[in-house]
Amino acid sequence: MKKLLSAILIIVAAASLSSCSYNSMVKLDENVKGKWGAVQSQYQRRVDLIGNLVNTVKGAANFEKGTLTAVVEARAKATSVQVDPTKLTPESIKQYQEAQGQLGSALGKLLSITENYPELKATENFKGLQTQLEGTENRINVARLDFNQAVQDYNSKIRSFPANLTAKMFGFSAKGYFTAEAGADKAPEVKF
Repeated sequence: MKKLLSAILIIVAAASLSSCSYNSMVKLDENVKGKWGAVQSQYQRRVDLIGNLVNTVKGAANFEKGTLTAVVEARAKATSVQVDPTKLTPESIKQYQEAQGQLGSALGKLLSITENYPELKATENFKGLQTQLEGTENRINVARLDFNQAVQDYNSKIRSFPANLTAKMFGFSAKGYFTAEAGADKAPEVKF
């Protein structure tokens, strides 16, 4: 009788856990991790292109060494900051985002220098790399949007009742979002 009661209790407990969203939380958590991987992949694509861009610029123009150094240093910093997909806290995402922002800023300076070097702008290699960088920036934006949507779906699930009880019981915690960088609300000034 005791064994039968224990078996019934185990079956009821298993059935109640399956109906309280554990499996869907796991799927949403894995979706967030996958979307984070896509974000990192697009940032890696940009980092990989920078070496080609720098070499193209070096070969076509003799320009301010400080700008090239800033790009190389920003690239090194961007590749050194890694975020564990199981620990996507707002702080860790912000640190990653800051390193990538510094790289983007350095790239912007490098690309603006081409205005002083018309022969550089005219080279096919440089045009191709500019197109690749523009496409990469668009892909990064799409990956960040997809990531934020996955985080929103996950966070909404673990905060909704009765799923929030299961989330607490199994240690599911809120994930951080990508946020706009400081100063992103102001349009950049273009000078020629």
